[in-house]
Amino acid sequence: MYKIETSWKIEFKEEGVLLEERRTPRGLTSIKHAKKTPSARLGGNLALNNYRMKKHILFTVAIAMAINCIAQKSSLNKYHQWATTPPLGWNSWDCFGTTVTEQQVKEQADAMAKHLLPSGYKYLTVDIQWYEPEAKGHSYDPKAILTMDEYGRLTPGLKKFPSAANGKGFKPLADYVHSKGLKFGIHIMRGIPRQAVDKNTPVLGTKLRAQDIALTNSRCPWNPDMYGVDASKPEGQAYYNSIVQMYADWGVDFIKCDDISRAYDDIQKAEIEALRKAIDRTGRPIILSLSPGATPIKEGGHVMNNANMWRITDDFWDRWGLLSAMFERLDAWTPFRGPGHFPDADMLPIGVVEFKRPTNFTINEQYTLMSLWAIGRSPLIFGGDITKLDDFTKQMLTNPEMLKVNQQSTNNRQVSRDKNLVVWAADAPDSKDKYVALFNAQSKGENLDFNNADYASPVIAAKVSAQKVEVSVKGGKRLILFVKDGGNGFDWDHVVWGEPVLHGPKGDLKLTELKWLSATAGWGEAHVNRTVDDQPIVVSDKSIEGIGTHAESVIIYQLPEGYETFTSTCYVTQDKGSVVFGVWVDKAEADLPETATVNVILESIGIKGKVKVQDLWSHQDLGTFDGNFSRELPQHGAGLYRITPLK
Repeated sequence: MYKIETSWKIEFKEEGVLLEERRTPRGLTSIKHAKKTPSARLGGNLALNNYRMKKHILFTVAIAMAINCIAQKSSLNKYHQWATTPPLGWNSWDCFGTTVTEQQVKEQADAMAKHLLPSGYKYLTVDIQWYEPEAKGHSYDPKAILTMDEYGRLTPGLKKFPSAANGKGFKPLADYVHSKGLKFGIHIMRGIPRQAVDKNTPVLGTKLRAQDIALTNSRCPWNPDMYGVDASKPEGQAYYNSIVQMYADWGVDFIKCDDISRAYDDIQKAEIEALRKAIDRTGRPIILSLSPGATPIKEGGHVMNNANMWRITDDFWDRWGLLSAMFERLDAWTPFRGPGHFPDADMLPIGVVEFKRPTNFTINEQYTLMSLWAIGRSPLIFGGDITKLDDFTKQMLTNPEMLKVNQQSTNNRQVSRDKNLVVWAADAPDSKDKYVALFNAQSKGENLDFNNADYASPVIAAKVSAQKVEVSVKGGKRLILFVKDGGNGFDWDHVVWGEPVLHGPKGDLKLTELKWLSATAGWGEAHVNRTVDDQPIVVSDKSIEGIGTHAESVIIYQLPEGYETFTSTCYVTQDKGSVVFGVWVDKAEADLPETATVNVILESIGIKGKVKVQDLWSHQDLGTFDGNFSRELPQHGAGLYRITPLK
């Protein structure tokens, strides 16, 4: 096996401040400030930057040499040859959570074979809790009884997968999926079931038992099922050999292993290597996908030498804030993208998701999503219900030119990013043509300079305190409520603007009765009279009215005439949260325009002279351009193009 050992340094800087990866609710990882510097502005309160990311990446000579070596010799790794292009497929999580059944999988397989397989989508994956017969929704039950065999290996719950009876496991279902021309995948959690450790089941092929190899202090923080395995012991490797061989015997073609690529500690690293060895030992070409994210960039050399794909974010849902963050992530992982090893931006939550609801992404945002995943060469794993596939979603997923960008392009990179107007480019194979993606990733309110805010609170931490706010709104055109991270190392920043009211000669007006112009939340969605996770707002055992959101958050209201003061009591609703609340009364009503011109200078992508341009989404020829190419794009919108030099 060929391995690349790298020596490198990557720093993210914003105005000289080192940034770090940090966990957010549902395990979401984001790029945040590691340290913030107080300022004399805002009356001595915590200074608030505009948090626009300005990335600075420093590579040593060693990483440059390693990348070149990878490009030339990664083909020597046999398992990289199993996925020389980003995998295309479907996963049950976004649509069915923990509840997917055998019948539903068969229905999805039938629809997938009809609608998506002709375009190359072939990996169908049964996600988490297939071994828990009573699993519900997108949550986990710490008291659940799991289905497993006498060797502590999890097996399909018969209530959901009846064909698994009599020790057949997933073999009958895998056979059905294979009969449709598809590949069959499963989700697993790293380690050994706690239930197996409690029963001290034997480890197949050894004289040891579960308690001898379990690391009971190595636990998933969000799923209660497993303990880590000491893969440094031969018996720990034997346990992984036993489960992976069982999967291979079932006919599994794709393994998505969870709770293994974050935080990427030494225990997890050893388990990744154990999985690699176990898969190779079977002789079956099983694709290995690692979750959740964000995988630490410093482990790029290790992860690309052991897995075919790995998550660079935690669960990606249909929220603009999560999508806009992906520009930074895909750019940062560029050095480790190549045949057989792909940074994974996660599933595509479009179409019908979460059992029956339509995606929250707008049409423009879906073009941004698909254009970025395509030119960033992320695996394309659809998360929606294929049996309810609408024409627009199908056209997005199966657009042949988009798929060529994703599957065939090379030298994929971000060319420029200025005020969230973003340009990516890639080379078309066997041609002097270039692929270009243009993005208007601007949003309402992001041009606001919060250093000019009328009010900013001190850091409000956990549930220990509340902050009363009273701000004059005289002469204001818009009222802007914002919440910034408090920098305490946690990101469970669930907050509430409690009982927000405008006061004036016209009386009192509850903000909960006024429709906002726009609202963003760093996780989930802002809600009126509900928390960000859609629960009733309760303070000191009393229900109150208010606005629930999550840092980073900006909520903008048009101020009606006749009001002079705004009041609210602000709360952090989680034990780990730490935030700064702020209020800005905008008297100029300045905002970013609804559209912006996104431009690429052709020399910056290696082209001189005139070119012709084709729009890959509309399949239209856009004409001839000389020196540069630009398009007017709406906020959150994108375009994907092929640029052909003219002689």
